[in-house]
Amino acid sequence: MTSALTHTVPAAVDAAAQEFGDAVAVAEPGGRVLSYSELRTSVREVASALIASGVEPGDRVAIWSPNTHHWVLGALGTLYAGATLVPVNTRYTGHEAFDLISRTKARALLVTGPFLRTDRLALLAAAAGEASLPELIVQIPAGPAEPAGPGEQTSELALSWAAFTRRGTGAGSAAVDQRAAAVTPKDVSDILFTSGTTGRSKGAMSAHAQALGVARAWAQCAELTSADRYLIVNPFFHSFGYKAGILACLLTGAAMVPQLVFDAGQAMKLIEAQRITVLPGAPTIYTSLLDHQDRDKYDLSSLRLAVTGAAVVPVALVERMRAELSFDTVLTAYGLTEAVVVTMCRAGDDATTIATTSGRAAAGFEIAIGGTAEPRTAESSTAGDVIGEILLRGPNVMLGYLDDQAATAEAIDANGWLHTGDIGRLDERGYLTITDRLKDMYISGGFNVYPAEIEQVLARHPSVAESVVIGVPDGRLGEVGKAFVVGRPGAGLVEAELIEFCRERLAGFKVPRQIEFLTDLPRNPAGKPLKRVLRGESS
Repeated sequence: MTSALTHTVPAAVDAAAQEFGDAVAVAEPGGRVLSYSELRTSVREVASALIASGVEPGDRVAIWSPNTHHWVLGALGTLYAGATLVPVNTRYTGHEAFDLISRTKARALLVTGPFLRTDRLALLAAAAGEASLPELIVQIPAGPAEPAGPGEQTSELALSWAAFTRRGTGAGSAAVDQRAAAVTPKDVSDILFTSGTTGRSKGAMSAHAQALGVARAWAQCAELTSADRYLIVNPFFHSFGYKAGILACLLTGAAMVPQLVFDAGQAMKLIEAQRITVLPGAPTIYTSLLDHQDRDKYDLSSLRLAVTGAAVVPVALVERMRAELSFDTVLTAYGLTEAVVVTMCRAGDDATTIATTSGRAAAGFEIAIGGTAEPRTAESSTAGDVIGEILLRGPNVMLGYLDDQAATAEAIDANGWLHTGDIGRLDERGYLTITDRLKDMYISGGFNVYPAEIEQVLARHPSVAESVVIGVPDGRLGEVGKAFVVGRPGAGLVEAELIEFCRERLAGFKVPRQIEFLTDLPRNPAGKPLKRVLRGESS
């Protein structure tokens, strides 16, 4: 791993080139392969082009694109030039993307060309209407190949990637050296927007030292090294793909293998062909691999590490991952946009700990359980008996929300505790168990019900692939549970059977009264089921 003294992304890029040299940095399937030395050269070329285009230190540069090597170069080049990175969710509509780009006052935008029957630049222009778009717009190739033709413009609005990079004076520019050297650990490196599952998304700002701090902590817990080949299926615009992906690899010399859009069959082909060792992802990633009809046709023996989170992880899924896939180690973790890597299991943890907790504090975080007169930490004698809101404090809590002091003050109290909105408990070892989201708890007949507990039970049924439970109004009990269930392939699920299955394992007030069967669950890009959609709420 690069030096612990590396606290800015430009310094990390330089250190990686020096330490890892000709080792593979990025291996884009069907596309470009870059060594760490070549990565640094290309990053500096992008930085030079941004400087030549008028991007100043502290300006915001937005990227709206799926996982390609251009995203990696654009992001690192932005940071190398002293600007601030603004990743844009690829699932956003033109109106949502324009809202984010406008709120951040982005000076430049790197946007993918037509991809999966969507022309994002056209959508953005339509949403903007008469309003101004960023001064610089660069169209990133939608796939590994550069579009045909050397033209300066890909449209009336955008430069081609090739034309953009030609604007710079090259990787050896003194201006690039000056910009990179001027970046400090406290400068804002990125603005990552929350998923917006409970309302309008908010921009969480982090400094260079914080972004690298959480990436370094994740890499240490995962024991990531330069021998690893990391299939990054998590979107780069999300902290899981960017900080626990790109930056974690940059610090350790692991090879990044980006996947444009997750497809289980394609992922298994890549695992076999690229000899992938590390595959983090949301629980649904592993479910789709486990249940794929062609799984036995592929050699997945190179896999050594899975790290999952983003949703309640059924114990049964962890057991299947260890038993049916070739992972030597399965770890669970917990994080959120405002803090990224909060807790994580360690490779030496026993199976029960990995299956039933989200690990212990990482990245210098202090964790406490609220809901009492004083927050309970792991050192409290009764900590394990208390269930309440998870509070965090430490050097890698976000700087605050972009242009929203009120929301920042509501999230981070006067004592520096970040209120997560998640519910959990700490055991005497400091290991955290997530029981639910505070907003997801409902009260049935006067009893608190945590949907995650019911979802864990449903996961034990051999025909259930995934489930989500919500509280719905009931005239007698106030609220009762309703389960949305996705069955495993070929499963013949019956509502009465599942309700009886729950009744045998749960107190009566926890048993769902209704079950609705779905072919898939609505999700945010991190793979987390969107309960607000299932409730019929607007965003």
